Amino acid sequence: MRSVRSPAGATRALSPVDAAGLGCALAYGGLAWLARQPGEPPLASFLGIAAGTSLLTFGLYAYLRRRPADALTVGRLFGWAVVFRLCGLAGGPIYEDDFYRYLWDGYRFAQAGTPYGVAPEAFFTDPTVPAAFQRILDQVNYPELPTIYGPVTELLFLAAYGLRPGSVAALQILVVIVDLVAVGLLLRLAPPRAVLLYAWCPLVIKEVAFTAHPDIAAVGLLLGAVALGRRDRLRAAAVCLGLAVGAKVLAALLVPFVLVRARPSDWAVFAAVLAALYAPFVWQGGTDLATLLVFAREWEFNAAVFGLLSPWMPAPLARAACGAALACGLAWYYARYRREPATVPRGDWIYGALLALWPVVNPWYLLWLLPFAAIRPSAWAWTASVAVLLAYVTGLNLDDLHMDPFAHPAWVRPVEYGLILLALAYDARRSALRRSVRPAPEGA
Repeated sequence: MRSVRSPAGATRALSPVDAAGLGCALAYGGLAWLARQPGEPPLASFLGIAAGTSLLTFGLYAYLRRRPADALTVGRLFGWAVVFRLCGLAGGPIYEDDFYRYLWDGYRFAQAGTPYGVAPEAFFTDPTVPAAFQRILDQVNYPELPTIYGPVTELLFLAAYGLRPGSVAALQILVVIVDLVAVGLLLRLAPPRAVLLYAWCPLVIKEVAFTAHPDIAAVGLLLGAVALGRRDRLRAAAVCLGLAVGAKVLAALLVPFVLVRARPSDWAVFAAVLAALYAPFVWQGGTDLATLLVFAREWEFNAAVFGLLSPWMPAPLARAACGAALACGLAWYYARYRREPATVPRGDWIYGALLALWPVVNPWYLLWLLPFAAIRPSAWAWTASVAVLLAYVTGLNLDDLHMDPFAHPAWVRPVEYGLILLALAYDARRSALRRSVRPAPEGA
């Protein structure tokens, strides 16, 4: 164990928490340096850093499980979490160009009072667009489609524009603040050693701090609703849920579970918040819904079950089958949850099922299930947090001109989902062993 010398000359060992934190900080610092170099970081370097920091984080969690609950203080947990996110701020986006859309939406929102209704390509030859935003516009993906982001997320983009127009760093700062609030909310729902899994998670650091994915805004509001619901503050929880769905529609999956004991007036508050968010944009002639329908109908990337079905049946039928399976699973779990509504809903199950069946599985979508996997840790969820990063092994990131830019080598999905299935089998085996253990009869 590495030692440090105090001012008085005494020597004390660096604690396991600080040793793991320092190792992760050095790794994220190295990733930040790579992010600042021309081009994207080598995939092998990125995946190696993700694997190394995951081993440090999971190893520390395993160590802390065998120690008293106070072996990890909130200060150390939070302090290192801040350091890791500062590394992301120093680095900037990698393997992503979605942030150009965020910056463009913030500009359009500020200029027109709405980011909706007009596709970016309509402005390609507009001489009134400032040169800095013309350069941003040139990098926006799917410029033929209006924005897909919800009103609350668009307000986040507008706030970043207000801080510094056209600056991805301004948006990074805002999403990091939201992410740290999410860590604080998790500490109300789980012990620090379990929250460590989320707060130090490499996927979270990459997708939030480095790449500024705004899903964390909806996830943070969802956690706020769960925390309020546990304290029977259902009216406030309904407000948070309305804001969460207004940030991203995926939050709607958890609404019936958080409001399972709510009165009709609480449901009315939820609906009123959502209506108030959308009404100004509907009045101006556009929302995110049209592009959401295109996304749901046409896009596919890194799919699991859908990827297995689509070669054997028409894509619309495969989507319908996956949607029906998800609806049945949610209905089954809701019927079960109504019997024990005081517990935190299994968001890991809900969003895990969604991602298993959905035609599009981007790595940052796991931001939806990982907070719930910190509340109830499982091998499959945290294995998935590492395995899904293999989705970045694409023709584009490999610089392989013979591959479609968003295609994977043949080995990627079998390895990615094979690892998750192995972890699921491990969890199932452990659960079966726990159920088979029965207390010895009295007097035996």
